[in-house]
Amino acid sequence: MSEISNPVTAQWPLAPSSSTDWLLELCGDGVTGFMPPPMPDAVWVLNAMYEHEQGLADVSYHDYHQTCLADGSIEPHIVAGIDLEAVGVATGGDLGRAEHPGPGWRRLRWAELAQRTGDPLVPEGLLPSYRCFASAKKDGSWPLSISPPTEGSLDRETWNRLITLLTEHGPAGADTCCLAYYNPLMLGHTDFENLHARSGRLGDAPALYDNPEADFSPSNLWAEDRSWVLCTDYDLWATKVAGPAPLIEALLNDTEIEAVRLPWAP
Repeated sequence: MSEISNPVTAQWPLAPSSSTDWLLELCGDGVTGFMPPPMPDAVWVLNAMYEHEQGLADVSYHDYHQTCLADGSIEPHIVAGIDLEAVGVATGGDLGRAEHPGPGWRRLRWAELAQRTGDPLVPEGLLPSYRCFASAKKDGSWPLSISPPTEGSLDRETWNRLITLLTEHGPAGADTCCLAYYNPLMLGHTDFENLHARSGRLGDAPALYDNPEADFSPSNLWAEDRSWVLCTDYDLWATKVAGPAPLIEALLNDTEIEAVRLPWAP
């Protein structure tokens, strides 16, 4: 699809690769996303997970997957002569974009699941990832009743709400000039020298979620004046937002977004 015929990239034209130089200096390597320090404050916005109102809580994704293999409803995944189904675990997790699964599903807050299982929201010393909520899983596999967070991308609802809050906190509202960076892993690139950045208006940022070049929300989005920056690391279940205290407090107090401070990863 050409730049001209693609409405997403038409609103967000390519920016010079050098646009990310300041992030490289500030954060170091950005292969999976440039992870910012507090600027001067920061918070982690957690990806959404969902629970089915009548789901099978006692059956794991792996149990179900093995049943389907046994009855022939799905075929084994053979790579280089190795049956991956026999050596791996179907966790139920996924990578990339996600959104509300539809009727019968409700948002399951991380805080609610932590209270139910006795697990910490995020284990001390770790970042939000597949390592969270060990007690909710059976041998590493989630119950079929839960649709866990995806890695490497905000879900659509959280992305849209985050853009709304960023817009409310300026610096120029919807007209705030912004840049978006997609790490090479998202794009299937091997060129780590010419990094992929795009520029546009914050008011047009919801469109970035449907960028046909990547199955992810951007790795980084930041205001051109560098008053705030967010990072969605390719391997994590959350997005770090660094910026002024009023923005961070708004994220922590929002009723839609679930955000948390991690003292060991400020």
